Amino acid sequence: MSSPQVQAILQPHLDRLLSKRTHPKTLCPSEVARALSPEELKAAEASEWRSLMPTIREMLWELRSREEVEILQRGELISEGTRLEDLKGPIRARRCV
Repeated sequence: MSSPQVQAILQPHLDRLLSKRTHPKTLCPSEVARALSPEELKAAEASEWRSLMPTIREMLWELRSREEVEILQRGELISEGTRLEDLKGPIRARRCV
């Protein structure tokens, strides 16, 4: 699990990017990580944006559990019984309608 400090750095970027996308447009979690400034990466103790991807996926999964976002893979919604740790490969997210 990621630290609250790292999540606090990521959350504003995640919120901003999700709010810019109207349904059915999606975002790639890497967009959130790549939006961080060098100072934010340092504060998150991340040597590069890729190291933040597991945390961003966890944050999106939490939003999914609260029915705030939908998670897609290969253009299809992830089924309800799917666990985050079972997902392999790229995902995309969008706000629920």
